[in-house]
Amino acid sequence: MTDEIDLGEEERDRRHAEKKAKQKAARAKILATKTEERGLLIVHTGKGKGKSTAAFGLVLRALGHGMRIGIVQFVKGAWQTGERHVLARFPDLVTMHAMGEGFTWETQDRQRDIAAARAAWDKAKAMIADPAYKLILLDELNIVLRYDYLPVAEVVAALTARPRDLHVVVTGRNARDELIEAADLVTEMTMIKHPFRSGVKAQAGIEF
Repeated sequence: MTDEIDLGEEERDRRHAEKKAKQKAARAKILATKTEERGLLIVHTGKGKGKSTAAFGLVLRALGHGMRIGIVQFVKGAWQTGERHVLARFPDLVTMHAMGEGFTWETQDRQRDIAAARAAWDKAKAMIADPAYKLILLDELNIVLRYDYLPVAEVVAALTARPRDLHVVVTGRNARDELIEAADLVTEMTMIKHPFRSGVKAQAGIEF
């Protein structure tokens, strides 16, 4: 009985090795056709948590490669976030502008929100034009585009015309169709459960 079980396991192992060898060969064939290297326009959107979190993960990864990084936050200007404290320790590689004045229901002033969005976008455009930057994060830009605080055509045109080697990451729910069409990579975060609905408030180290 033991020998039969052992032989069965050996056969399973052999088939597994053959299957993985075929997968590896197919993968190598696909990778051989991917030769282009250029900057990407990346969009993180959707109702689920994690859009900015994932974007700052990319920032950390780029920082590890010694890349110059620019960050403009269009909404979370008043928040003392953990990522802001960490990245402030790398002033030679990271430039961060927290330009927003909070969510729209906090200011309750449309013209003030439009002015803040325009000031943040001016900072972003200056970074895009600076060849020193290799990755730029435009955090919550989707929010101001959703409310038409900035002309979407102007923003998409500028992002499309960015330097060829520049990566740009845009976050925020309700990404505009025009931006999605122009992007190279779009990820939609889907909410399945969230502790806020169970009465748990935003917590340091998790939300900010």
